[in-house]
Amino acid sequence: MDAEQDVLLDPTVIFEILSPSTERYDRMTKFDLYKEIESLQDYILIAQDQPRVEHWCRHPDGGWNQNVISDKRCSLNIESTSVVVALADLYDRVEFEPESR
Repeated sequence: MDAEQDVLLDPTVIFEILSPSTERYDRMTKFDLYKEIESLQDYILIAQDQPRVEHWCRHPDGGWNQNVISDKRCSLNIESTSVVVALADLYDRVEFEPESR
């Protein structure tokens, strides 16, 4: 923790809920900064307008691999923390706007 005890300094996982106003910044600039955190193993982007989770996982060689999950019958497996979350649970009670055609 930092001096004010409101920031974790060595996170293993960071979650971002994407919004139209911050999505580009979260995907690019923020992720580039987060990659410099040695303890970070997983960066997870959660869409709020559709069931979609992007899971970036760090490899032992320092590279990153992306896994996209958009089926609510599937689960997000965060191996670094031994946590598994079903997308159905993640999006429980979330109602999406109908797609305009």
